Amino acid sequence: MELIGMLDSPYVRRAAISLRLLGIPFEHRSMSVFRHFDEFQRINPLVKAPTLVLDDGCMLTESGLIIDWAQTKSDRPALMPTDAAHRQRALRLTGIALAASEKSVQLVYEDKRTPDKRDEGWIARVQGQLHAAYDLLERELHGVNGWLFGASPTQADVSIAVAWGFTQLVVADVIDAKAYPHLAAFSQRAEQHPDFAALPPV
Repeated sequence: MELIGMLDSPYVRRAAISLRLLGIPFEHRSMSVFRHFDEFQRINPLVKAPTLVLDDGCMLTESGLIIDWAQTKSDRPALMPTDAAHRQRALRLTGIALAASEKSVQLVYEDKRTPDKRDEGWIARVQGQLHAAYDLLERELHGVNGWLFGASPTQADVSIAVAWGFTQLVVADVIDAKAYPHLAAFSQRAEQHPDFAALPPV
């Protein structure tokens, strides 16, 4: 089984860490949808990262769907809380973290445009959405000294830490880590977990 994509993508890294947490063995093939487009296309015509190629040749895309599939194959505890109230909160926090990842990606792509093609109004709007996402998460992490829902990481923990790491990698000039001390501390702790440390974003 192969997981294809670059770990500097929050979606690829989120899927990879989740597979490890669930005890699903896989090989990681680092491949860029830009630099290796033709090679990637021969594997998956959609050229979509992450792509998980199963042992039977079936291909799964989209990190959430890959994680959902992996959960059905794992005998380890689920990455989402079973308590209804905790599950709802975990879903909400995961959604905010994914929004932060999405907005960070949008800023990266916008920065690739030549200056005369950039839409400053759009950039300001996306930056505002990114700040809003991290403002919400910073408040949620106030007083959190471990994982969000117990002794082990859930999908909310993974998604938040991965999103934060990605944002700091690509748009640290937009999101100042000093303004988000709870997020920074939480993510630093998460990155020390073996399944995070084994899959660094660079």
